[in-house]
Amino acid sequence: MNKLWLYSGLLLAGLFGSQFSGQLPASVYNVLEPVLTLMTMTGLAYIMINVGREFQINKSKTREYGWDYIVAATAATFPWILCAIYFVFVFSPAGDWGSWPAWRDSLLVARFAAPTSAGVLFSMLAAAGLASTWVFKKARILAIFDDLDTVILMIPLKIAVVGFSWMLMGVLGIIIAQLWIAWAYLNRWQIPHSSGWILLYAFFIAAISEVIYLLTDVWGKVPIHIEVLLPAFVLGCLIKEKLDPGHDEGHQESQLDFTVSALFMILVGLSMPVIAWQDIAGEGSMMMVLFHVLIVTVLANLGKMFPAFCYRKEASWRQRLAVSIGMWPRGEVGAGVLILSLSYGISGAAVGVASLCLALNLALTGVFISIIRRLLIADGQLPNLA
Repeated sequence: MNKLWLYSGLLLAGLFGSQFSGQLPASVYNVLEPVLTLMTMTGLAYIMINVGREFQINKSKTREYGWDYIVAATAATFPWILCAIYFVFVFSPAGDWGSWPAWRDSLLVARFAAPTSAGVLFSMLAAAGLASTWVFKKARILAIFDDLDTVILMIPLKIAVVGFSWMLMGVLGIIIAQLWIAWAYLNRWQIPHSSGWILLYAFFIAAISEVIYLLTDVWGKVPIHIEVLLPAFVLGCLIKEKLDPGHDEGHQESQLDFTVSALFMILVGLSMPVIAWQDIAGEGSMMMVLFHVLIVTVLANLGKMFPAFCYRKEASWRQRLAVSIGMWPRGEVGAGVLILSLSYGISGAAVGVASLCLALNLALTGVFISIIRRLLIADGQLPNLA
């Protein structure tokens, strides 16, 4: 538990620091920003490679994975739609409620609420001693699927904003190819997989992703941004572990694992966009702004509760509730959605409120994990060491 609160403190420190990035000289920020992005993506890739290494697929149960994807997609869609509706009817002028531009911009901004932060979630659950529980194993599948669903649905949203692009179709093709490779060649690639090698692989995945983004940004108005989450996870799935069949204890955490996870927490906090106070100033008092933030936060997390009504044959209601709460943490992917929205010229109170919601959710991540732990203790899944 000490590690859990350490990670929470590092998240908050990074989040606090992110709000001062706008005060840096442009020459410093232009150099620092891509370095921090590369480091954040390297940390995420490192965590996801290790998650992939422990991910086992029973190919005789493909229907179960199909159901898992439906549950994850629903858990990503509900918060997205609820927040989009709120943004349209609260922050758009009454005459614009039926206009496509108002809905288009709101749907893009509200997408911040859809993806669970897989890297943050897995690190936090492991730090809380929950890596061997059913909740961790189920959350591992659902979080990856709902991030995948977010990446896929960002394609039509981008098309709605900037128009059709073959580059975006290329992204979809790359995603499908990666999933097929993971399925066809699971645990077949004999390559070195010590912590040092994993960090090297993570760096190359992050670097290649950023190079592709920079090159396509020069070539066209819709650059290809290959999220490192999926290729890193796929690489982890391909690695052949030196374990007996059915062994499910995973690799033992090394000092490098802990160091990377700790740095990743700071970097995720630093990756949060600067809150656009000028956009939400027109909403009146800070109490009114806080009201909007709380309502959108509740809607975003309420939409994640669908898994609590599923898996009744697999787990108790406390475990199912714990999985749903495990889907609450947001982070680097949600921040990426807001940064993308700003890059397309979308502004206004909805963006500012969304940024505050993301910051609040990130700050509460340790509280969410603590609630999960308490639920599992009450369910007899963990010893009460308090």
